[in-house]
Amino acid sequence: MDKPQIIGLGLNGLVGSRITELLTDKYEFINLSRSAGVDIAQKETLGIIKNHKNADFVLHMAAKTDVDGCEKDKEFAEKGEAWKINVLGTENVSEFCKDFGKKIIYISTDFVFDGEKPEGEFYTEEDQPNPINWYAETKYEGEKVVEKSGSDYLIVRLAYPYRAKFDIKKDFVSAIIDRLQKSEPMRGVTNHIFCPTLIDDLALSIDVLIQNDCAGIYHVVGSEAITPYAAALKIAEVFDLDKSLVRQTTREKFFKDRAPRPFNLALRNDKIEKLGVKMKGFEEGLLAIKSQLT
Repeated sequence: MDKPQIIGLGLNGLVGSRITELLTDKYEFINLSRSAGVDIAQKETLGIIKNHKNADFVLHMAAKTDVDGCEKDKEFAEKGEAWKINVLGTENVSEFCKDFGKKIIYISTDFVFDGEKPEGEFYTEEDQPNPINWYAETKYEGEKVVEKSGSDYLIVRLAYPYRAKFDIKKDFVSAIIDRLQKSEPMRGVTNHIFCPTLIDDLALSIDVLIQNDCAGIYHVVGSEAITPYAAALKIAEVFDLDKSLVRQTTREKFFKDRAPRPFNLALRNDKIEKLGVKMKGFEEGLLAIKSQLT
C-alpha cells in the first residue's frame, strides 16, 4: 500500500527536517523548497502543488522566524520580508490548498499571545491572541489568513523547539550546552516563562492529528512551563556541566534594544492530550536527547 503523501514547505529547517526523519516510514514527503524553485511569496512558483494530485496535506513550515530580524522589517510593513513570507506567502499557500482540495497544516507560535496572564495561569486555544512584536503579528496574520481561506486546515502552535542534533543551526538547548562546555558564563532570564518543545513530540502529534482527521487550532508545546534561567540550570544538571556559569538577568536587560518579549507564555496542551499524546516536560526531553546523543 502506498504511503500518504505530504507536500512540505520549509522541510529543510530545524523542525521540518526532524519531522521528516521521524515520519518517513509512515508518509512520503514531497519537499518543495527554495532549492526546488519554490518561493511562497511568489505565487506563480507554487503551481507545482497541483502536479501532486495524491498529496492530501501541505505541511507549511516556511517562515521568517528571526524575532529581532522581523522587528527590523516592521517599518516596511507589508513591503517587508517578514510580511511577504509569513502573511502573503501563507495566503498564497492557502489559496492553492483550497483550489486543489488539500488540507493545510500551518505551524504557528506561542508568541501570538501577549504574555500578560498572571504567573501560574495558562493560555488555551480559546484565548484571544494579542501579539506584541512584529514576528508574532505576522504569524497571527498568517493564522487568520488560513482560517479565512476556505481550505481545510490545522493550525499548530509551537514553542521553542529543540532536538538532539542539527548541524546547520543550533537550537537554544544546543547553544547553551556549547557555551557551558566551553566554560563560558551565560545569562538566563528569570521573568519570562516558556514551554520548550521536543521536536520528536511535535512529529508524533502531527501524525496523531492527521490520523484523527483533526481541524482547527492545537497547542503542541512542552508540558512544563519554565523560565530560561531555570532551563539553563536544568541543562547544566542533565549534561553534567557547571551550573555556576549560569547567571540571572531579566528580559528587560537581556532583550534591551531588541523586539519586545511576552512575560508568560505558558500554554495548555489539553486538546492534543485528549487524543492520547503526552508531551514531555523539559527534563524528560533533555534526557531523551542525551540518550540519542550518547
